[in-house]
Amino acid sequence: MKDDKNYIKRIIGFIVFSLIGVLILNALVMPALSKAQTRAQTKETNYSFFLNKVDEGSVTQVKIENNEIRFEVVDEEGNRQLYSTSKMDDPDLVSRLHEHGEIIFNESFEQNSLLVNFLVSWVLPIVILIVLWNVLFKGMAKHLGGNAMSFGKSNAKIYVKAQTGKTFDDVAGQDEAKEALEEIVDFLHNPSKYSDIGADLPKGALLVGPPGTGKTLLAQAVAGEAEVPFFSISGSEFVEMFVGMGAAKVRDLFKQATEKAPCIVFIDEIDTIGKKRDGNLGGNDEREQTLNQLLTEMDGFDGKKGVVILAATNRPESLDPALLRPGRFDRRIPAELPDLAGREAILQVHAKKVKMEENIDFNAIARATAGASGAELANIINEAALRAVRNGRSLVNQSDLEESVEVVIAGYQRKNAVISQKEKEIIAYHEIGHALVAAKQKDAAPVHKITIIPRTSGALGYTMQVDEGEKFLLTKEEALARITTLTGGRSAEELIFNSCTSGASNDIEQATKLARAMVTRYGMSDSFDMIALETITNQYLGGDTALACSPETAARIDEEVNSIVRSSHEKAMDILRENIDKLHELAHFLLDKETITGEEFMEILNKETEPAV
Repeated sequence: MKDDKNYIKRIIGFIVFSLIGVLILNALVMPALSKAQTRAQTKETNYSFFLNKVDEGSVTQVKIENNEIRFEVVDEEGNRQLYSTSKMDDPDLVSRLHEHGEIIFNESFEQNSLLVNFLVSWVLPIVILIVLWNVLFKGMAKHLGGNAMSFGKSNAKIYVKAQTGKTFDDVAGQDEAKEALEEIVDFLHNPSKYSDIGADLPKGALLVGPPGTGKTLLAQAVAGEAEVPFFSISGSEFVEMFVGMGAAKVRDLFKQATEKAPCIVFIDEIDTIGKKRDGNLGGNDEREQTLNQLLTEMDGFDGKKGVVILAATNRPESLDPALLRPGRFDRRIPAELPDLAGREAILQVHAKKVKMEENIDFNAIARATAGASGAELANIINEAALRAVRNGRSLVNQSDLEESVEVVIAGYQRKNAVISQKEKEIIAYHEIGHALVAAKQKDAAPVHKITIIPRTSGALGYTMQVDEGEKFLLTKEEALARITTLTGGRSAEELIFNSCTSGASNDIEQATKLARAMVTRYGMSDSFDMIALETITNQYLGGDTALACSPETAARIDEEVNSIVRSSHEKAMDILRENIDKLHELAHFLLDKETITGEEFMEILNKETEPAV
């Protein structure tokens, strides 16, 4: 019945739209077009030509205007032609025209028949309006997700278990998050167990964490485990060009969810509509209206019916406090970057989809990918499979996985890059400088691999260090050792070539960043002690920092950072001077092989130098 009413409204709207359009066309557009057509068909001539044609009796129509005379001439074969000429001061003109045949004065030169005029003035405009209406209607339908009359309808995708196909077995490396969500699954399975004791299920759970940690996958797994309908919608889909449409979509979404209860509603990137309200009075902020409607709907529905709201965001600090209070999003479930055991489990989950050899050491790959997200680990497995296919093998081996780690970290090898022998020598000493300084410090991570093969990321070479185990804390000694290792490349250039290059730019940036963090955030400075001088914003999206101190203190911070980096640089120079023979030997070995393993590096480093004869 409702669809019939909408159809009638659409027909009435089209009729009114067509009538108005035809009237406007006939009143303004068609006369102008007709006049322009007549002008285009008119030839200019002189006054004497006009008089000659009048005397011949071939002029049939004359229109005398202010400064112009337009006339129609019919030749012996009946062909008609329009002419125009300038008006002259000729008082006998009218009498002369009357003497030569029947001439029509001052009427429009209408050449079309009544049928043609009807088709042009009425039928053609209606056809044009029908085409325009269909184009506009289809454009609106596409913009609004199907039916152009469905303003305010949510575009949430509805899945059932067979469509999501996800369970907690598909999620690895997020044991704490899964444990927190298992209670929601249990409630959806056995709501009476909780209602008997008087407990209400949390209305909402907020999944927070860096990109690629599996927040959307966790939500789908909850729906798959609970075997209930799963509504999935992005926060950006509530943003509309029409005022009030976002709030209407929120109302429709919760209405559908209530009808399908028990179910799960998942709002991805909720920070799009859930940002903090700025407090400015006045105006009509569409995003704020949508947020207010979301708050109202979350207060309005009954949690005992089994409607659970899950949301995901990378920016929890930007959400409105009213959205996070108890009774709305009661739980905040972190989906952090996986630890060593989590990374190994994630690699094994994704490896099930790929044909691999039996002797794969996933622990070694997990140790080499500290700080990687689940999405990056999945990409590593896929890159390894692609490399195996390129090399003509049907199974993925350990070397494929190790190379794929480097592809994700530094990019593909630039096999066609032409580097001079002199620059290759500088790069070799630079990388050995890093490795040698790291090996001679007890608090530095062991060297895993050294290469001088250029990569597409811009790196001309790199030294990979891999810790033996997982570390969650960074000591002051380890931070200083890391800075010293970063300065080792430039130190080798200065020591061997008595010069420096731009190749250490990334090392300098990382060393400065770590030294500043030691002073401003870690409390590892003797000058400032335990004072927080810097705050972090967007914790999960890069971790931008902002100083919270006076300009004088900022100047002292710069001096302290400079002192830390300078002392680390001097320490790296001392280490290389003490081991300059090994520096030469290892650099030449790296030049010959281009890539060496950590075992090869340590074997040469620990080998006794033969005494000179």
